[in-house]
Amino acid sequence: MLTARAEILKSALTLPEQDRIQLATELIESVAGPPPGLSVDDPAFIAEMERRLADGSQPIAWGEVGRQLDDDLIR
Repeated sequence: MLTARAEILKSALTLPEQDRIQLATELIESVAGPPPGLSVDDPAFIAEMERRLADGSQPIAWGEVGRQLDDDLIR
């Protein structure tokens, strides 16, 4: 199962950003309920995604987010 999931992720990451957003939305909606604090229907979430699309922001890997947070906490 892990191999199939890794292959699907690798393939999904080659999609254009808008398609990845749509795919992520559909995956989130496919689970029993939204994760706490996350809703793709939240106007703030939608506005942030639209802002990122408009300004060409590049995705940041979770590992990099963690490193940046660690760096900020150390300072």
